[in-house]
Amino acid sequence: MSYGGYKQLPSGSIDHEQRQQQVASSTYDVLQRTGESIQRSNQIAIETENIGAGVLGELSEQRESLLRTTRRLEEADSELSRSRLIIRKLSREVVYNKIVLIIIIILELGILVGLLVLKLAHL
Repeated sequence: MSYGGYKQLPSGSIDHEQRQQQVASSTYDVLQRTGESIQRSNQIAIETENIGAGVLGELSEQRESLLRTTRRLEEADSELSRSRLIIRKLSREVVYNKIVLIIIIILELGILVGLLVLKLAHL
């Protein structure tokens, strides 16, 4: 039989058409689920990118803070080196002053002993 120029297929073709519709329907469902999965993946990727950008910002701030701390520590180290030099100079001066005081005391004692000897010699 022919209908509008098309031949009618045997009755087995209805099963074939149903199978094709089922395949097309399941393919459409798979495509739809795949599209939704891709959308979720894109959303997760965008969220991950935002989190990564936030982390990078925080790391940048921490880097700047560490650099400032490093500079402060280097300045403190140089100040401590200068302080050590000053303390060494002061300790040397203290030793020199003690030596000078001891010499002055010895000279005064020598003068006193000499005056006593002269005084006793004239008696």
